[in-house]
Amino acid sequence: MKLTRRSAIFGSLSAGLAISFPLAGCAQATPKSGATRVTVLGAIHSRHRNSEKYSLDVLREVVRWAEPDVILTEIPPDRIAEAKRSFAETGEVTEPRTRVFPEYTDVVFPLSREMDFDIVATAGWTREIADDRSAALETIENDPARAEQWAEHLAARQQYSVELAGRGDDPQFIHTDEYDAIVERAQTPYQRYFDADLGPGGWTQINAAHTDLINAALDMVTGQGLNALVTFGSWHKYMIKRSLEQREDIEMLDARALFG
Repeated sequence: MKLTRRSAIFGSLSAGLAISFPLAGCAQATPKSGATRVTVLGAIHSRHRNSEKYSLDVLREVVRWAEPDVILTEIPPDRIAEAKRSFAETGEVTEPRTRVFPEYTDVVFPLSREMDFDIVATAGWTREIADDRSAALETIENDPARAEQWAEHLAARQQYSVELAGRGDDPQFIHTDEYDAIVERAQTPYQRYFDADLGPGGWTQINAAHTDLINAALDMVTGQGLNALVTFGSWHKYMIKRSLEQREDIEMLDARALFG
């Protein structure tokens, strides 16, 4: 079905971006009257291509089953117009930042031709932030005075791999509190020691940038009883959920129900 609900253009969520949202008159009913039904879906990016448990085919069926009115994506606002333009003109997403995410290039954008949802950019990343973060991390890694901090960071990442125990591509496990706790422990040294050095690219600030955009998008559709699917890398999931749990105008749904 061709998109028909993308007819109300709202104000920019960030500089240079106009976001379109569905009309309230077409909203689907929800058990909690007027609340936006929100599912936070953790993606595994390039691993979707090789995973059997969480393949692109699995993800495609999950999106169909979720029946979203709006999908909030890990695409920066300054990249979404080009991503949409290239897909509309060629059937492929060629925008460099977006095309590294197969969940969008192979699933979300193609499904937008048969389903009635809008694709919204809610990632706080910029090219400058990414470059500055890489440079700062290289400096930290090569600083003898910070060797113990770097070693603790690496040890936490190694412990993460041990605790996953081969479940890193199991969507039922990814969408549990246990998985979120493992990720948070893995990120704790990184967050504690490097946040100040990384500035906007630090774990605290970049997740705040993501959740600010996500919340702004949800503000724009509040009270319409729509289905919103939030799709970010699975490591960001616990930060996103923690922010959204402060809202009273949404109904948080368990993503595990989408996987059968």
